[in-house]
Amino acid sequence: MSNRFQPLLDAQREHFLTDATKSYDWRMDQLGRMERMLLENKDAFCAALYQDFGKPPFEQLFEITVPSGVIRYYRENLRELMAPQQVAIPAGLEATGNKGVIYKEPYGVTLVIGPFNAPILLLLDPAIAALAAGNTVILKPANTTPATAALFQELVPQYFAPENVTVVTGGREEIGELLLLPFDFIFFTGSSAVGKVVMRAAAEHLTPVILELGGQNPTIVDETANLDIAADRIAWGHNAISGQWCIAPGYVCVHESVADVLVGKLKASIVKMYGEDPSKSPDFARMISTHDAERVASYIIPGKVVHGGRFDIAARYVEPTILYPSGWDDPALQQEVFGPVLPVMAYRDLREIVGIIKRKPKPLAAYIFSKDKAAIDHVLASLSFGGGCVNQTNLHCWIDSLPFGGVGNSGMGKYYGKAGFDALSNAKAMLIGNPDVDLDVFPPYAGKDIARNLSVFS
Repeated sequence: MSNRFQPLLDAQREHFLTDATKSYDWRMDQLGRMERMLLENKDAFCAALYQDFGKPPFEQLFEITVPSGVIRYYRENLRELMAPQQVAIPAGLEATGNKGVIYKEPYGVTLVIGPFNAPILLLLDPAIAALAAGNTVILKPANTTPATAALFQELVPQYFAPENVTVVTGGREEIGELLLLPFDFIFFTGSSAVGKVVMRAAAEHLTPVILELGGQNPTIVDETANLDIAADRIAWGHNAISGQWCIAPGYVCVHESVADVLVGKLKASIVKMYGEDPSKSPDFARMISTHDAERVASYIIPGKVVHGGRFDIAARYVEPTILYPSGWDDPALQQEVFGPVLPVMAYRDLREIVGIIKRKPKPLAAYIFSKDKAAIDHVLASLSFGGGCVNQTNLHCWIDSLPFGGVGNSGMGKYYGKAGFDALSNAKAMLIGNPDVDLDVFPPYAGKDIARNLSVFS
């Protein structure tokens, strides 16, 4: 049975095999095209984001400025990133005129599958890294953001030759068909369930993957924390994009001595940011679908609602909600909420609560608010997670010098900045020999000082 996307793969692979994409000029040209597509169509992209799920202006512009910043990083650092890197080798080999060099080469045709929650940023950031590394790209935007996907389908052919970058729209059927093809690299951002599907498909062709997934991200607030700072940053980090952010604080564990105070401050922070009725706030997005609104609303336990709790499924609206005191058996703690419902629970002993958290699936992010260095060090040393913040939330994902990615159930592989270039490049390790100096480690061995000859490798 023929695959309708095979010609797209074939055209990009044939172009890649010409070695055209390996040049500095090609990479800079593609980065320039990407930047122009973003900046020249900023208003159209922002309008599409608003049409798809009511993203407020700041969150719209965030999706333009962050990829633009990534492009700027690669433009300023590309020559250095591309340059062969000489590395130390055993002294004996070096003394005989050998040297070790790492060459960074592109993989080839890269499939980038983006999510709905940041449908521009999280589709283009991986694509920008792939292009900087010299790969061609097939983009698959989320079908649940139809206005944004349609805009990509319209704009990409205007800025890119299809043998360099092209776009495929559609849903599950199209993704399934794409995954049958032998790509050279796959970059997927989305749920853990779909990540497993992608990884199984990639295994058929031994295709390397980066999986950016998710999970319930813990936030720990101890008794030394600045509660005003913690409340503002948790309230914003959890409710931005209506909670549909893979690095959003998923639940809060707060020391019992300050639990009631923090809950009060969280309520105040939500009102300060979104008003008494967030449904009227221009700064509060909607859920991506009625199905997701219904799912998130189902986590609300009326008896535990201390703030919010209202929802309108048809309008895809769930109010920023605090559940307190929550317990580990509550529905909102059985999986990633991915919505504006925040479970809060009190703890008595830090080591005990960390011991519970570390036995759960490894999250994409974790946050701790504390002024106690010993407490901070214990959390960071004991918990495994992709990345996070101390006395902040979410901001680590904006910094190109910090590798971003998950671990275990929350994903595999890191990108952003140099980490992204390295992840989308094969590190070709080479020993460059001296053509004029003999290194006699070959048979026949009789009468040779093998130990002396082998000592050059140590």
